[in-house]
Amino acid sequence: MAEQKKTNEALNVEDALTQSEAFFIKNKKAIIGTVVAVIIIIAGVVMYKNLYADPREEKAQAALFKGQEYFEADAYAQALNGDSIGFAGFVKVADEYSGTKAANLAKAYMGLCYAHLGKYDEAVKALDSFDGDDQMVAPAMKGAMGNCYAQLGQLDKAASMLLKAANEADNNSLSPIYLLQAGEILVKRGKYDDAIQAYTTIKDKYFRSYQAMDIDKYIEQAKLLKK
Repeated sequence: MAEQKKTNEALNVEDALTQSEAFFIKNKKAIIGTVVAVIIIIAGVVMYKNLYADPREEKAQAALFKGQEYFEADAYAQALNGDSIGFAGFVKVADEYSGTKAANLAKAYMGLCYAHLGKYDEAVKALDSFDGDDQMVAPAMKGAMGNCYAQLGQLDKAASMLLKAANEADNNSLSPIYLLQAGEILVKRGKYDDAIQAYTTIKDKYFRSYQAMDIDKYIEQAKLLKK
């Protein structure tokens, strides 16, 4: 049963990624979307199961729950700064429980909240402070940072961060999304060879992904623009 539950969770995440692909790539503002949020929430559940049983960690864990509810309800300001009925907000949770796993997760939520609110400098700072080395959440944070840099007009940084996110994820769910985003930015920057390389990686390495279905037209477009 446990193994089946893990498989179902993985499928749910991949389905969400596929359905949200158009939003990530076509939305001109490249706002951080539901995909990353889903990954964060699922990762949070996994983290909670492995928390140390000390009182400080447990308190930090409990402090996150209301914030997650606000986050899922798109109430980003309340999720960040708290409410008048007892929730302190992700900012205070990250500060007051510094060093705990729950506080680390609060930093990820902080970054996504700031991004949704259009505060991209603050988002980058919070996302960069998140400490993780897994193949889903950590690359997703870098991907979110890449989108924030794009919003700030720092396109070279955006492309670099998205490529790094794709490389660290190294899976069919996240990597093709970030490679395609990076490729589009690189095309806009006139870096056609780099764009072609990003697109070709999708074609050759992540050929089972949704993005690979139409990748040939992106490669051809970049080649035509290069001439």
